[in-house]
Amino acid sequence: MGSIQLFSLVAIVICLGSGIIFYLINNKNRSRRDRSFSVISGQAKSGDGIGSRLDRDKRRSEMAKKLKETDPDKRKEKRGSVKDLLKQAGFLYTSPLKFWLIAFVFGTVSTVLIKFMWGVAGFKLILIAVTLYLGVPRFILKFMVKRRQKKFLKEFPDALESMMRLLKAGMPIGEAISMVAREFEGPVSEEMQRVYDEQKVGIPLGEAVLGVAERVPLPEVQMFATGISIQQQTGSSLSEILQNLATVIRARFRLKRKVDALSAEAKASAGIIASLPVFVAMALYFVNRDYILLLFITATGKNLLMGCAVWMSLGVLVMRQMINFRV
Repeated sequence: MGSIQLFSLVAIVICLGSGIIFYLINNKNRSRRDRSFSVISGQAKSGDGIGSRLDRDKRRSEMAKKLKETDPDKRKEKRGSVKDLLKQAGFLYTSPLKFWLIAFVFGTVSTVLIKFMWGVAGFKLILIAVTLYLGVPRFILKFMVKRRQKKFLKEFPDALESMMRLLKAGMPIGEAISMVAREFEGPVSEEMQRVYDEQKVGIPLGEAVLGVAERVPLPEVQMFATGISIQQQTGSSLSEILQNLATVIRARFRLKRKVDALSAEAKASAGIIASLPVFVAMALYFVNRDYILLLFITATGKNLLMGCAVWMSLGVLVMRQMINFRV
């Protein structure tokens, strides 16, 4: 029986490793094809005339197309890829290959520990291994993305107002962005510094802020990229655009806070319901230790405990989706 379990574990590892390798090869070919298309489009764009009205309309349509591609509501498929998630989490120089290698090591070590510590085998071990290989690393990466976006959104209105004051004082847009990158910390400083560096190497400001909208797919950043792109096309007052944008972002932030306050009761109820079984199990442990230890020392108890953990996790996810209000 032990050899059969070992053979099944090795088969699982080989199948998952083959799937990861196939995905990486496919992703590499797709990225190579995307780079080829970008080079072709860049050559076609450089050969166009600039002076005529037709060319201006064409550039505006291309800019509108890029803005639609960076729209968070219309980039669901691209946003879910590991490459984009790594960019959004701030790991710009981490390749998907390195991520999947770390996930493979994490899944293998965790699966082996669970097998020898809990004695899990068969179909249950397969489910746990798939979750540890594919589910847990992406969940952690998405959590890091949301945490970075929350930090960015917290300081973004102040950064816009600081940039607006510097522009009114007569400072060029590039120096204003550099000053904001030095004065602020966290994701705002990183993104503004990246925009300034891209400008130094010759990338237009509109394309640089479009890159920010791709790395931070928030509606507020999309508004910022749209305003900068329109200003680059029309030549309107950039300080006024930034001031209006900061006002809109602060209004949206107040609305989110109001929604959080109104939904606080539902969130507290969900937290109490989710934590109640854990507290009851701890109370039973202190009251009657031999009674609760049957869940941990017998095979039936382990199966029941694992089933409870799975169903409780599903219940927590359902409650989280029910109380997650998007503004």
